[in-house]
Parts: sequence; structure tokens; C-alpha cells
Amino acid sequence: MEYKVKLTDEQKAILEGSKGETLAKVMESLVRYGELFGATEMVPISSKFNHLVTSFGLKALGPVYELMDKLLEAGAPSGQKFTVDPKPLDPKVPSNLLQDLVFKKFMYSRQKDYEKQLEELGLLSDNAFTCTCYMDEVGNKPGFGEILSAVVYANSVLGARCNRNSGIIDLMGSVIGYVPKFGLLTDEGRKADWIVEIKCEKKPEAQLLGSAIGMKVMEDVPYVVGLDKWLGNELNDETCTYLKDFGAATASNGAVGLYHIDGLTPEAVKDGKKLIKKDAKTYVIDDAELERVYREYPVIWKKQDATPKLCFMGCPHMSLQQLKDWTDKVEEGLKKSGASKVSVPTVFTAAPDVLEAFGKTEYADRLKATGVITSYICPLMYMNNPLSEKMPVITSSNKLRTYTSARYYTDDEILEQITQNRKGGK
Repeated sequence: MEYKVKLTDEQKAILEGSKGETLAKVMESLVRYGELFGATEMVPISSKFNHLVTSFGLKALGPVYELMDKLLEAGAPSGQKFTVDPKPLDPKVPSNLLQDLVFKKFMYSRQKDYEKQLEELGLLSDNAFTCTCYMDEVGNKPGFGEILSAVVYANSVLGARCNRNSGIIDLMGSVIGYVPKFGLLTDEGRKADWIVEIKCEKKPEAQLLGSAIGMKVMEDVPYVVGLDKWLGNELNDETCTYLKDFGAATASNGAVGLYHIDGLTPEAVKDGKKLIKKDAKTYVIDDAELERVYREYPVIWKKQDATPKLCFMGCPHMSLQQLKDWTDKVEEGLKKSGASKVSVPTVFTAAPDVLEAFGKTEYADRLKATGVITSYICPLMYMNNPLSEKMPVITSSNKLRTYTSARYYTDDEILEQITQNRKGGK
């Protein structure tokens, strides 16, 4: 059979069954997937590690578990060690008996079995459940130019190369060791379709700015100018944390797989405005534009002024520095209000390895004393429970706002609500 994608002799041999029928089907699936997007060839995955977005043992994902079993039966573990997205459940996170029943019997009833499959396929470690796999504490950080299946942060801040594939396509690429070359794996595909000019008078909230850009450019590549006023030109912990939250919002409120920040992200430093296409459009963002975007977010709570029952922070997972900074903020907020504990049940989420590192600092006991819970959970998966969906949950995550009924507030507004017992409403 002839394929439009150029194949090496080794790749053709796999298609013809040199490594068994199962891997032949995996290779054919990847080749056909690449053809749909105009791929020119199959290129080897060069990163030592990978990241999969499949971590949830949903009862409805029967075909996924069957595929995993076939891969294991074929003796085809991943060619790379990998991390996966966060676990959907954590007993530390508040829930009632009915919620627990839905979680364990009707939603994530296959969780333990699925985690065992992931372990056999090549899971990096028992702690490898996080959406921020690139944190130093986790140890899954690809290098510049490396090809992998990953997230917007790897593409943008690290300069690695990956497309926004489905979890199963990512898994297949990891198993076979090749991915089709198209889109963000090509030089042309990484050029910017938009120039985004930041003309704010104050530092824009990362989640809000990312949301505005994502909704405007959708799946295109933006080249952002004007952020250096607040972020400078060094990829330090503070800046990388900002870009983590910014990127998650661009990807969830739109479909951005790559962004460039002028003078800051690797390719923008290397190539500058050569990355901008000649016909690029311009989007100007000032304080008024961000306020407009914020005010137009829909509030889907049944009772608009309901008192919040839960607060989630950390979607994507928080960094070690964020946990420390928020410990200081919560303590200061409580001191200001004359309270000793947060007034809204509050959960800070982070990667297991980050939480382990945090637990070794003096901040851990201080945060625990405020009543804040730390967890490795995925807030999105918690909110997918129909009973959780009905709860008035607040967050400063635009990703969580987009995919669930959680209501977005800025960081300052969140801090005020959880430390001063204020009711909902903007």
C-alpha cells in the first residue's frame, strides 16, 4: 500500500509486521493520522521522557483499556519513561458520601486497574501524576528542539517541539518511537499568525491575559510584545510560573499549542521578529480590554450570589514557589481580617514531588495551620462529578472556569474571599 508520508525502510518494515501485528496497526494509525494533516515524514521522538494526558480510570473508556492490554500483550512498553496527568481522586479533598459513591462506582471505577497498566507501560514513578511534568522536582523537562508529545509549556518556554495530539496518539507515538511531522514540528508551523501588543498600566493577571489571547487567536501562534516591562528577559522561577498559568489559559480558552514572548522565550530570543508571518494580524490588549474579557465570563451557578463551598487553586498544578508565596498571602489575609482559619474550604494542588519538597520547608506547617488543604488531585476531574458541578466553587484558574461550573476570580479577589468570609458576586 502506498502512503503519502515518506517512510524509512525501518518504518516500512514495522508497517509490514516486523515487530508484530499490534505494532503494525499502531504505525499505520500514526501514518494515516499524519496524512490527514499533511505530514511529510515520520520523525523519531528524541526526548528521553514523554507526557501522556491519559490518567483517568473512567468507566466509559473501555476501548482505551483494551488497547493498553493489547500493547502489553505484544510486549510493547513505551520507548520512553513518561508522566501522566493528575489523579482524579484524593481523600483529603472535601466530598460527601453521595459524591464519593458517584466517583468510585460510576466514574473512576477503573482507576486502580488503569494505573497498573500505566506502570507496566513505562510510568516514570509512583509520583508521576501531574499536569506540570516539567517542574524541576518532577524531572520530566525536555531540551530545546527535542521532539515529543507534551504540552504548550514545553513548546513555548522550553523550545521543544510537539503537536496537540490526543492522549491515544501520544501513547502510540511513545510506543512506536515515531510521530508524523507536521504543524508545530516544522519551522514554518512555529511562525506567528498574530502580534499581540500588551499596553496595560499594571501587570496583567497571567490567567486573564492568557484567556484573552486564547479566545482571540484560537489555534494560531501569537507573538507577544510588551510583557518585558513586568517579566524582564530571564526565565527564572517567577517568570516560568507566570508563563505556566498564562499558557494553560491560552490552550484552554482557545487551542494555542505554542506562543512566543518577545525577548524571553527561547525561539523569540534566537530569531526575534523573524518568527512573525508577513500577513500576521494585530491584537492590542490594555487594562480596559482585560476588564471587558473578565466581565463577559458567564456565571452558571444556579444562585448567582451563593456563598462559595469550595476553592480550588492550582489548575495547572502550582509550583513550589507559588505554594510558598500563597502561604504568605493567606497568613497576611487572615491577620488582616482577624481570623485564624480560611473561611472557605480551600485546596492548593501541586505535583506529588512538589508537595513532597514543600513538606520539607517551614511553610508546610504554616499553611496547614491556616486550614488550607494541599493535594495532588486534578480539580477538573473532581468537578466532572454531576454533584460537584452543582456546588458553588471558586478558582483563579481560567482552565478550570472554562471546562467546569467553577467561577473565576482574580488572585486578589480569591484571597479576600477565602480569608474574609465574603459571599460570591462580582
